[in-house]
Amino acid sequence: MRKIMFMSVALMMLLFTGCNEEKKPAISADANKIDSLERIVEQKDNEINDMLSTLNAIQDGFRQIAEAEDRVSIVKDGEGTDKAAQIKENIQFIANTMQHNRELINKLRQQARESSVKGEQLKTTIEGLVKQLEGKDQELQKLRAELDAKDIHINELNENINNLNQNVADLQTESSQKSQTISNQDKQLNTAWYVFGTKKELKDQHIIEGDRVLQANFNKSYFTKIDIRVDKEIKLYSKSVKILTTHPSSSYTLSQDANKQYVLRVTNPQLFWSTSKYLVVMVK
Repeated sequence: MRKIMFMSVALMMLLFTGCNEEKKPAISADANKIDSLERIVEQKDNEINDMLSTLNAIQDGFRQIAEAEDRVSIVKDGEGTDKAAQIKENIQFIANTMQHNRELINKLRQQARESSVKGEQLKTTIEGLVKQLEGKDQELQKLRAELDAKDIHINELNENINNLNQNVADLQTESSQKSQTISNQDKQLNTAWYVFGTKKELKDQHIIEGDRVLQANFNKSYFTKIDIRVDKEIKLYSKSVKILTTHPSSSYTLSQDANKQYVLRVTNPQLFWSTSKYLVVMVK
């Protein structure tokens, strides 16, 4: 887990360095554009610094938790009349620090959500922090079993662990819900529809009305839904085709197969579908 944290910090520092490099815009006669670029870079620098500060605070919290766990291990295996009091004090410290780390993780998640700096690695880092909290929760449960075996009963320990269990479960639920939302949004962004047919067929479905395309209340169920990240080749099964919707010519090719029938290949999906998520092709 520590390796994950170090890699995360390295990534964030790399982003920080990359943003700083943007502070060297090409010489331009338009000073306003340069000022605008510098403001954008400064904003990204500030956002990254804020996230790094939060991430460092979380890591420091986990370091303090580890040190408190070591103190508990030393005390519970030693001797002394105030053993229970010392363990109780350290357990309370661990619980409070874990709660603080939980709040910082939520803060980091909010910062990432609102930041203009996007990255899959940051999401992975946050998930790793949540898993680290889960690991600490399991360690506390193991500690409870060891203390019970030594007849060292601390009521606060049971209460704190129960609270931690609930908080970790809440974090897992929230993370799962957000992941599902992001997945659904990503799926919608990468969904498109296409149809090909004769002029009569397209008219019957109100896909074309005179010279207009997709202007009337057309039959959407007549279209085939695709994932633009996966489906990049559409066989049109015709020797004569005409694309009726607008798509940049540099984003696709039309070529004939061995049977002289046309095949549309999307070479740049993001550009091709940027003007319309619907493709209409008239064939003969």
